[in-house]
Amino acid sequence: MSKRSFLIDTDTASDDAVALVMALRHPDVEVEAITVVAGNVPLDQGVQNALYTVEQCGRRVPVYRGVAHPLLRPLQTAQFCHGEDGMGDIGLPLSGRRPAEGHAVDVLVETSRRLAGKLTLVTLGPLTNLAAALVREPRIAEWVERCVVMGGIGFGHGNIVPAAEYNLWVDPEAAKIVFESGLPLCMVGWDVSHRRATFTTAEAEQLRRTSELGQFCVDIQKGLREFGIHYLKQEGFDLPDPIAMAVALDSSVATDVKTLRVDIETGSELTRGQSVVDHLRVTGRNPNVDVVLDASRDGFLRLLRAAVLDG
Repeated sequence: MSKRSFLIDTDTASDDAVALVMALRHPDVEVEAITVVAGNVPLDQGVQNALYTVEQCGRRVPVYRGVAHPLLRPLQTAQFCHGEDGMGDIGLPLSGRRPAEGHAVDVLVETSRRLAGKLTLVTLGPLTNLAAALVREPRIAEWVERCVVMGGIGFGHGNIVPAAEYNLWVDPEAAKIVFESGLPLCMVGWDVSHRRATFTTAEAEQLRRTSELGQFCVDIQKGLREFGIHYLKQEGFDLPDPIAMAVALDSSVATDVKTLRVDIETGSELTRGQSVVDHLRVTGRNPNVDVVLDASRDGFLRLLRAAVLDG
């Protein structure tokens, strides 16, 4: 049986790297390309982090540079929680690797065209690359079979401002373009990660002892762990990108999904980047997103552990 084709768009930092490991190591998935956008870290650092992660998985997948800043706003990174290098500042050699020739936006357009009806697109960062690609070629919305977005909030509170999640907050104008494009969107919000993908110290250590790759996946969360405990008042770090990747890899991981109208707030600084979910359908507007409201922690952990096992 042929493998499923994935294209992953990422602002590679510590949780993104784990999501990449899950896709790169999945036996049923062929990662066609990894495109990098500025977000958690500046663009060039994100490229190096992606290249390093691919190398750790023993795979050969092209990594492409994308857009270096949001469409209309200055970049505000998340280095305050992921570390200056985005990978926990644990001393990894995150420089000197060369990305593939070409631009991420071109790759998004051409890969979507080439694999029309067969491509799963997974976005793990701000939606700048994808928005730029859609502006250039709106038919991407017809060509992509499924687009899983780690971003927004299905039901709950934000992790960067009270009303918004970081990825959509960084570039809300890009998010608005994507959410209004007609893409077959599946949104896995930070609320799902907060409840189902948080790791206590003991749980993290158990994963760390699994293998060298398990150790890598945990050690790079050093900054995220401190942020989770001291800022978000969690028991440890949570992994939003990996649980979104789990939903992309196995749709049964999502246990509560509703097709709802989601609009993105761009006008207010107080609610900038908010994913406004019309749960009660009071607007009368057509639903545009499959919103994941809950997920199986066991299903997520099964996929994560399988990815880091030796062999």
